[in-house]
Amino acid sequence: MTWNLKIGEIKETYLTEQQIWQIFNTFFSPKSKNTMTYKFGLIKSLIENLYNVNENLELNYYQLFESFTKIYWNLVVHHQLRQSNSSSMNSGIEKVLVNFQKEREIPNDFRFDKLPYALQLELVQQVKKVGKKYVIGALYGDSRGVIYEFDLKKEYMKMNEPVYKFMLKYQKVLTYLTNYHLALFLEKYNRAENTVQMLMKVENVSKRSSLDLFYNMLISFGQKTCFYCGKTLDGRTIAHVDHFIPWSFVQTDQLWNLVLACRSCNVSKRDRIAKEIFLDSLIERNEQLASSKEAIIMKEFKFYQSEKLQNLYYYSIVNGFEHQWSPNK
Repeated sequence: MTWNLKIGEIKETYLTEQQIWQIFNTFFSPKSKNTMTYKFGLIKSLIENLYNVNENLELNYYQLFESFTKIYWNLVVHHQLRQSNSSSMNSGIEKVLVNFQKEREIPNDFRFDKLPYALQLELVQQVKKVGKKYVIGALYGDSRGVIYEFDLKKEYMKMNEPVYKFMLKYQKVLTYLTNYHLALFLEKYNRAENTVQMLMKVENVSKRSSLDLFYNMLISFGQKTCFYCGKTLDGRTIAHVDHFIPWSFVQTDQLWNLVLACRSCNVSKRDRIAKEIFLDSLIERNEQLASSKEAIIMKEFKFYQSEKLQNLYYYSIVNGFEHQWSPNK
């Protein structure tokens, strides 16, 4: 059994795209025996953090399990969905989340981002403790040791470079596949809903209930005009927080990918990619923000590099997103 491994080394560093597809296709096929949803949740967390690795492709465990905790809090507490194929036993992660909720009397309708930051921090540490034991080694084994290497004691994870590049290139397809198979599993053991309803919940499980925090950060640093058309934004009801690279592609909220836009531009842009001139403007804006010494900004830009944003822009186009959008004159 690989779930209880303490250390895992990368088994193969020379892989073709066909070989990597075979690994993921096997994982998503009936050959992969899943008694819980952990491995789907971990893949979703890895995809969310593709742009949070350092120059050595290493991923911070807290960052990884922050995404993992958010996903499972919203599935287990907010949507009250079972994550195990057993009707009589909850998974370890479910127990942590349910106990945490009951002890602090948190309402079911609270999404993860509505929790006070101190509670988020405490909960992530608890989930990380269980996740390290049962989740990291399980996916490592199912992927034949080629997605990443890890050391549980050192809380170390390093992505395999060819797999990392593959996941960047095909992240839209991998996200859809992961969401679909997670929804199928949940539908099977939560019989009250059909696949479409379940898939909608899974697809939106990483969404924040509000982007007000990012609005306040951008306003405090002088972002008071529409990033696209230059219109003055007078108040929160007029200003929209827009994902420059659409959320449907990145499915995570990163300050370096967020701008303020007027309602007209935000509605017009939708899930499209703006012209490259706006990418240049965003990179320039980010350079200014990245120089801030405020802790909250420094945290948001800890792993930011302009090259990562440029790659994200390129891969969004490769993944089929319509580009060359610009504001209506």
